[in-house]
Amino acid sequence: MYERAGEPRPANAGAWDSEEQRLASLRSELDAIHDRVRADLGAEDVAYIESIDRLSRRLTVAGRVLIFAGMDPLSYSAGVLALAAAHQLQVCEIGHTALHGAYDKLADELPGAAKYHSMKFRWVGEIDEESWRRVHNLLHHGHTNIVGRDSDLLVGFARWSPEAKHHFYHRLQLLFSATYPLYWWSGMSLHSAGVLDLFARTQAESVVVNDKSLRTFFAAHKRALRKIVPYKLKNYVVYPALAGPLFLKVLVGNWLADHLRDVYTAATMHCNHIGPDVHHYAADRQARSRGEWYEMQIEAANNFEVPHWMSVLCGGLDYHIEHHLFPRLPPNRLREIAPQVKAVCARHGVRYRTGSWPRTLATSLRTLARLSRPLPSDASP
Repeated sequence: MYERAGEPRPANAGAWDSEEQRLASLRSELDAIHDRVRADLGAEDVAYIESIDRLSRRLTVAGRVLIFAGMDPLSYSAGVLALAAAHQLQVCEIGHTALHGAYDKLADELPGAAKYHSMKFRWVGEIDEESWRRVHNLLHHGHTNIVGRDSDLLVGFARWSPEAKHHFYHRLQLLFSATYPLYWWSGMSLHSAGVLDLFARTQAESVVVNDKSLRTFFAAHKRALRKIVPYKLKNYVVYPALAGPLFLKVLVGNWLADHLRDVYTAATMHCNHIGPDVHHYAADRQARSRGEWYEMQIEAANNFEVPHWMSVLCGGLDYHIEHHLFPRLPPNRLREIAPQVKAVCARHGVRYRTGSWPRTLATSLRTLARLSRPLPSDASP
């Protein structure tokens, strides 16, 4: 485990006879919050996600019309912002939530919920849904910050964990991170399909794919390209072509909208599991109880504070602690329970990290800079 240098664990507010008792109490209180909210999910939650979906689609229409018809910089910029916001809502508040199965329980019970079932939902974007469910839901959420098991600790040529082996190319990872916003979701598609593991990982370090055979090579590329190619063709060929002589104007507007979305998402996700006081775990680390698993999830994540509208745009990932505790709860519920979770953490002596978005992002980037260099532990056999 990557311990915080010289930083003691917060004092427990309660008195526990043993560590097992403390963790059992933590589990009991968090389970109670989860069970209460899950039992309460219903028509209001479906109405909420449908309203966000409608808003996204209206923003899409407005954005495309303004990008095509806007004759001045202000209206054109408004179109780019509207389309970027529409795409951001689709990938985060709607798509990421649906693919976690937040609405599966309601799909057979309430009208309108079926389209958000995790096995039926189709993401508006470059991500292959089957790959994402496996790599993100199972490998990342199931083994958060455990090196060799969490798929998100080595992304492309970046090293996001001190437990991961250092390679010479990690010295450039701040440069890599600076370029990620130019292709974030396409990169995530390549990552979740296993393409990046084929090129950037040794066989021993690969988490997403099991081997580097020719069959695996073609299967990984097929998974990625079956979503990337149609998306790129639609946005960068079909819609610009429909604009006729305004081809270049529409092409640039669509490109700007996608990359604003990517910048926003990258700035969000760089905050989630990186920082000097975030726990990372060796490959053999396993939770011995549900309570310990909860604690590991809390210790491995950061929250950050933004206005409500920005929280909606990032799909509730500003409440990343709550999301990792309860990934099948929709983001509107994560916002609701955050004060309760924070109070439970305080009672049980578990660190609940939260701060401003700029400060959290800056801390994450400083940590990436530190991880770009070999640590003393890297010299260990």
